[in-house]
Amino acid sequence: MKPVLLFLVSTAWTLTGAQYYYQGLMDYLENRLLAIEDRMQFWHEQTHRYHTELLDFKKLTSEAIHALSKEHGLLFKDLEGASVRVDRVEREMDYVETQTSPQACANKADKVVEQGAWGLEERRGEEEEEEEEEDWEEVRSRVSDCVEILSGIRSVKILKRVGSPKGMWTRDPRSSKVYVFNGTSGDGVYQFNSVRDFSSSPGVSSSRRIKLPSDFSGPGSAVFNGYLYYIQQEEGESDVQVVRFDLKSGAVTDIAMFPVESHAPVYNLNPETVADLAADDEGLWLLYATSDSEPNIHLAKMDAATLDIEQIWDTRCPRENAEAAFIICGTVYVVYNTRLASRSRVQCLFDVNDMIVSEEAPLLYFPRRYGAHASLKYNPEEKQLYGWDDGYQIIYRLTMKRKVLV
Repeated sequence: MKPVLLFLVSTAWTLTGAQYYYQGLMDYLENRLLAIEDRMQFWHEQTHRYHTELLDFKKLTSEAIHALSKEHGLLFKDLEGASVRVDRVEREMDYVETQTSPQACANKADKVVEQGAWGLEERRGEEEEEEEEEDWEEVRSRVSDCVEILSGIRSVKILKRVGSPKGMWTRDPRSSKVYVFNGTSGDGVYQFNSVRDFSSSPGVSSSRRIKLPSDFSGPGSAVFNGYLYYIQQEEGESDVQVVRFDLKSGAVTDIAMFPVESHAPVYNLNPETVADLAADDEGLWLLYATSDSEPNIHLAKMDAATLDIEQIWDTRCPRENAEAAFIICGTVYVVYNTRLASRSRVQCLFDVNDMIVSEEAPLLYFPRRYGAHASLKYNPEEKQLYGWDDGYQIIYRLTMKRKVLV
């Protein structure tokens, strides 16, 4: 009887302890669930607040975008109107420029010709007339047979767009062949049989590629009487080499060293142009800068056969803001622009024969096109300029007049 009683008491005690344990567990779980519910309620309130704020922000953004769209439309209309007015002004400027030739900064020091006279005072008497005739012959001996000066741009033809933003193209004055230099360096030149072939060719696929024995440096090459003249400069070297390359035989016939103090571009706006070769009726020329500190462009007359330097001039035309230059009848025309490309203009010229008087010096503007000229090459047979403007190949037909009335 006694053991049974003990068993019953023990069992009752165990059941009571288990009940307390499970009750405590249930209370703990209930508290945790209530805490989770509170946290979920808090998250729900936060999400609702964020959603409301997002809707308000979306509404404000939509209103701002709508307002900006309206302002953009108004601005676009204003810009269209301004573009029309600028085009009208440019057309009027082109017309005015064709009617007048304002004075440019021509170098007229020590000129030998004055307007309507040879700079010789009238003398009377037989002896004085003979002396005057001698002076006349002396002056005429200094005057080149080429006595033309640029007076205007007659027309513009945009041929095509091929290649890099900077490059050069030209035509040999003694043939119909066209030569294209894509980029500012390389060892290949593309040859076309004519301007028409180049114009109709898709890219340069129908051209003949001429491989050069060395890389050309800059868009300052020239083609003259079947020979290619190009600039060669080794990296780290200050000397400029002028290479004479026979286009028919494909061989280098001569190389001339032209020492300069440092790697100084001849045109400030085209730093790739270390030196610029040009050919006209009077032969081969080289435009260059002696050093970085030299403010002016220098000119050298070269023998096209031997590459010997015959004479050197300081043109007094500044390198600052210069983009290109070309030579007609021994007269250098320097073309200027701005760093943010605008209308190119001939603003300075230099005549090696000192025949241009100030009244004859034109201030010419090129029609506004794309950017700035990387190169301008004159063809004396056609009286045309071959320009490379932001990858576009352009032909400028020129009008000329006589420097003096003989």
